[in-house]
Amino acid sequence: MNQFGPKHLRQTVLDMAYSGQTVHIGCAFSIIELLSVLYAKHLRLDIANPRWPDRDFLVLSKGHGVMAQYACLRELGWLSGADLEHYFSNGTLLKGLADVHVPGIEATTGSLGHGLSVGAGLALGAKLQRSEQVVYALVGDGELNEGSIWEAVQFAVQFRLDNLLIIVDQNGFQAMGATDDVMQLGDLTAKFRAFGFDADLIDGHDMRAIDAAYSKARADRNGRPKAIVARTVKGKGVSFMEGNNAWHYTRLDEESYAKATSELK
Repeated sequence: MNQFGPKHLRQTVLDMAYSGQTVHIGCAFSIIELLSVLYAKHLRLDIANPRWPDRDFLVLSKGHGVMAQYACLRELGWLSGADLEHYFSNGTLLKGLADVHVPGIEATTGSLGHGLSVGAGLALGAKLQRSEQVVYALVGDGELNEGSIWEAVQFAVQFRLDNLLIIVDQNGFQAMGATDDVMQLGDLTAKFRAFGFDADLIDGHDMRAIDAAYSKARADRNGRPKAIVARTVKGKGVSFMEGNNAWHYTRLDEESYAKATSELK
């Protein structure tokens, strides 16, 4: 787990954001623990082959949080230090949104709402092939405003995709404000259950709780798709970013980069 330590991953995100002079730091920080546990303990992968046919799938539907995934891919050795240093620069492979051309990225996302449908399709394909593969789809809470999300939810229930796990990053914000101000979501756990999912609510920064929830979801093949609603803090790990939605679009300068780095030591 050490290579996927949250502070280490957050520092990698900071380094990328500072060198690339780009945004979306807060929404990457909120999913660090969710990805850390997934990569360290649950995703079936072949380190030598990112496209191993029998791998589990992770679809980052909230593609603007991709710096957090890039940080994990660096720890797997699928991205180099040079790749990260040139994040968001001219000619780079690493763009500001998830791109399927990057090793380890399963879908091009960023136009919110469609990544879950990709995940549902992958899960159905695995079912038809009688594979033991599991599909993890990580969505943002603001993304749940998209109608296509709920079409995919109904699809997953119809085809009994118990190999599909939706992970909701419920950090309470989206680009232009608090989710409750933009469109109230209500009780998401109850909502997923009403559609026919097994659903649990957890602390999205408690690594033991995350581990237990992933294990439970993977083991329970009962014909019902799974959802984990993870309560998180946008900007988690750096005091002046936590709960501050300005860090959805704010860029680091020398002072803020140094201050954030000092908090992660």
